[in-house]
Amino acid sequence: MGTPEFAVPALREVARRCDVVAVLTQPDRPRGRGLESAPSEVAREGVALGLVVMKSATPNADDTRAALAALEPDLFAVVAFGAILSPALLAVPRLGAINLHGSLLPEYRGASPVQRALWDGRRATGVTTIWMDQGIDTGDLILEREVAIEDEDDAATLAARLAETGAPLLAESLILAFDRRAARKPQDHARASYAKKLEKSDGLVDWSAEARAVWNHQRAVTPWPGATTWFRGERMKLERTRVAAGGSAGEPGAVLAVRANGIEVACGKGSLAIEKLKPEGRALLAASDWARGARVVQGERFTSERNVTA
Repeated sequence: MGTPEFAVPALREVARRCDVVAVLTQPDRPRGRGLESAPSEVAREGVALGLVVMKSATPNADDTRAALAALEPDLFAVVAFGAILSPALLAVPRLGAINLHGSLLPEYRGASPVQRALWDGRRATGVTTIWMDQGIDTGDLILEREVAIEDEDDAATLAARLAETGAPLLAESLILAFDRRAARKPQDHARASYAKKLEKSDGLVDWSAEARAVWNHQRAVTPWPGATTWFRGERMKLERTRVAAGGSAGEPGAVLAVRANGIEVACGKGSLAIEKLKPEGRALLAASDWARGARVVQGERFTSERNVTA
């Protein structure tokens, strides 16, 4: 059971090492700039692997549950499916349901563990397999693996690396469970934290924050919802940034300098170098090229609202 790209490496590895009787994924949805209906990444991969692909937005419904029960599965393997499974559905597989989660549980339970680890400035995160229960990512632990967070990472690159690391971990957990050798280590619930689903408003850049916090935030919300800021009333997204070495001071959001390798912008403490940005409705640009074309001058400001005087 899975839906987005994050689940695809796990599907490949599980299909290689186990007998996958069916794949369950979310229904086709509007995707891309044309918003044409298209299957999920997991659906496409399932078809490519020659597997039976089932689609349901309501997996807990009686008809879906009956269809899955008819397969007489030993185990469910769940990766970012996109719905909470009911106790009745979790009771269908003979040996239980195992989930692959993109954090070192009990930290960052919930929908956006990858983004929150970046936002918090962590130097490492990881993947964990758990026995699923009625809670959200609260089940007993089976296996886990730590993954370093690199300075060049954003949510997309980190998620891709976690997915590749987690794929063999899930397959191994399923094999251990089938052999009745999978661990059941209770989580330390006192250490738990929750990573709520990101909203579009989470992308808004707060220039009054310290430069490293702005940098962490930009990486966490790239590619979605995108680190959004305004300049001369035009909305744009910051695609790649770094903490400026000099750490010059100035009014938050003010342009301190335009250099060959980017634009230095003042934050609440220190400064941020913008290396790549994307003005709304335009292509991705090197920040220095955009600044020269727009004739940006020192003292002009990036803002958190459209109508702020800069």
